[in-house]
Amino acid sequence: MPVASVQETFSFLETPGQSWTVSITRDDDPTVLRVEMSCQHAVDPKSLTAWCRSLMDQISMTGNFTFHRPAVKEGTEEKCNKQWSYVEVRRHALLTDEEQQYFEEKFATLAAAKYCEYKWLNKSLCPGCKSCVERKDLTNLSVKCSICTVEKGKCYEFCWQCMKEWKGQLPRSDRCDNEGCINLQLDTLKNCGTKVISDSNIQNCPKIRACPTCGVLTEHKDMCKYVMCTRCHVEFCFACLQPKAICSKSFASCAKPVAPRQTSIPMWNRKTL
Repeated sequence: MPVASVQETFSFLETPGQSWTVSITRDDDPTVLRVEMSCQHAVDPKSLTAWCRSLMDQISMTGNFTFHRPAVKEGTEEKCNKQWSYVEVRRHALLTDEEQQYFEEKFATLAAAKYCEYKWLNKSLCPGCKSCVERKDLTNLSVKCSICTVEKGKCYEFCWQCMKEWKGQLPRSDRCDNEGCINLQLDTLKNCGTKVISDSNIQNCPKIRACPTCGVLTEHKDMCKYVMCTRCHVEFCFACLQPKAICSKSFASCAKPVAPRQTSIPMWNRKTL
């Protein structure tokens, strides 16, 4: 079957009007043909392809699986930031079959991590099966494996924290009785160092915090006290742990004192976002 050319596949805008921005690569060459996206901006399929490929490593690091228009609005420094669906990006970007498969597998894994409490198990963690399991009760570390229960002929439960067969009383939210069963996140929060936040009078602030909204651990590198969580995208103050809207309007100080080290991981109520 003959393969259609790019020009036969898409409807191009040969002369973008004033409402169109330049391409993602900021190439304003008027001879470059662009396709119209749902945000009513135009994009060169080749620069869209290059942009998608540049996102591949970032997806793993940030956990973000949405596409947002990266170019700035004409005559401003403000980004368009409109969200594109993956179907739309896949239609206009010149991705190979392997690249499409990579994106789709990554998106499926990240979406499951965001909207479900799940882990992938292998034989060394769940003897007898390799199952994807969901922990529905986030206050209980004991999780029942239905496959192993059927195969063993008795109830089989394992610890979500140490990934070993459950020992001790249940339910419990802190640990099981297996030796070495500790919450690595809480241990990190307990033992991380402290720092002075740049351009402020905030001192002795823990370097690592759990996001007050979703619980993901975040390390403060530099710049101001406000941090945007890469998981739930809620911006909060790294010092007092209040949402930015509630914290002091001043970048140098907070209305509340520096919050102490966290001793629990916040549970994310996804229905509120």
